Amino acid sequence: MNLPSLQAVRVVVVGDVMLDRYWFGTAQRISQEAPVPVVDVDHVEDRPGGAANVALNVVSLGAQCTLIGAVGRDDAGSHLEETLRAAGVDCDLIALAGWPTVLKLRVMSQKQQLIRTDFEKPLIADLTDGLGERLGRHLKGASVLILQDYDKGTIGDPRALIELAAKFRVPVVVDPKFKPFSAYRGANLIKPNLEEFRRAVGPWAEDDELLVKAQAVCREHALGALVVTRGGRGSTVVTSEGTHQHIPALPVDVFDPTGAGDTSAAALGITLGLGWHPLDCARIANVASGLVVGKTGTSVVTGPELARALAAQVRVDRGVLSSSQLKDSVAIARGAGERVVFTNGCFDILHAGHVAYLEEARALGDRLVVAVNDDASVTRLKGAGRPVNPLEQRLRVLSALAAVDWVVGFGEDTPERLLAELKPDVLVKGGDYSVDKVVGADLVRSWGGEVRVLSMVEDCSTTAIVNRIQQHD
Repeated sequence: MNLPSLQAVRVVVVGDVMLDRYWFGTAQRISQEAPVPVVDVDHVEDRPGGAANVALNVVSLGAQCTLIGAVGRDDAGSHLEETLRAAGVDCDLIALAGWPTVLKLRVMSQKQQLIRTDFEKPLIADLTDGLGERLGRHLKGASVLILQDYDKGTIGDPRALIELAAKFRVPVVVDPKFKPFSAYRGANLIKPNLEEFRRAVGPWAEDDELLVKAQAVCREHALGALVVTRGGRGSTVVTSEGTHQHIPALPVDVFDPTGAGDTSAAALGITLGLGWHPLDCARIANVASGLVVGKTGTSVVTGPELARALAAQVRVDRGVLSSSQLKDSVAIARGAGERVVFTNGCFDILHAGHVAYLEEARALGDRLVVAVNDDASVTRLKGAGRPVNPLEQRLRVLSALAAVDWVVGFGEDTPERLLAELKPDVLVKGGDYSVDKVVGADLVRSWGGEVRVLSMVEDCSTTAIVNRIQQHD
């Protein structure tokens, strides 16, 4: 999946603006006053945070952005606006006297955050009318509106802003915090993290229950889609159409999750502004947030970075794979919206029945995974003298079939471990099974997968072939 040019995309961001300040230094001794490290600060960095970080990510990715929010009439507010304007953000900020710009100070050493201190006070004024007036000036010609609501007081009435955007036919993305989801009724997409979603809807035991709750939220509050970000477990997308998909996280080294939600909101907003389906928006946001967690502190992702990451998502398209290679390739295929079919067996002597069966299985989806029992497990299942052909040869022959995409060996008697890891869309077995006898059927159905029993070619079996050879001998 590639991003087109974003130069014509105009994003309006409304929300809580903050300044993130970092003190970087080394910590090589413990204080004599208390059992805490002493940090010798060698440099200080100020970075836009909150809604300001969303705006900075938008322009870094290559789109246009207008930021509406509140700052104090202080040095932090002035510095924040200067930084944003220098980066290309169009700032329409409300400067308030007697109220300090929200500032978060983090002390860092060896890429680790040692302490964070927040400097903030409740807003001294109701900004509802001022925000609506400013927003109205920028919605004409806008591609999308992002509400970055950290509940610091800037967005007092989000529904009024959503309704205003609807009059201009501008889609709305919301990154919520503590407000009930009813406050965002009518939004096109909202993006709570796992804890925010749990706080809003209550606990659940299985992912199926999460999907049910998410679909209920979409229906109850007239939401177009809901994207629940789940940290290292990726994200879960549910749309008002009833479609849903889990998008696994990219395999990355996480240095600092700070600002990942802001990056995700920016990517969701830009792609929704392009008119993309929420599932595609979430896939791009998943890659973008995976990039930013590999950086230290509040950071942004650039357009070229994201383009390279998307281009690098090239799966192994065919062949014999290890379990880890297969897991990554299936994840990428699923992220591209492809339907994955899984089957398993010994495949000791490949015959016409196998070929017909595998061709029929491949026709049920976009990718076919064939899991093959290793030699020891074949002996346990089939008895002494089997397999006739060692695993390496069986894998090689299967991988040469046009119907087969990926082949993997496994040592257990059943494929349930692989099924749990890969979560295929369809599990198939040959016609000598009934559906209720298929191992792993209940497991596959638990995540909404399908179980199919396919026809078999008559008079074709490995056992019969072995018997005929033995009788001939």
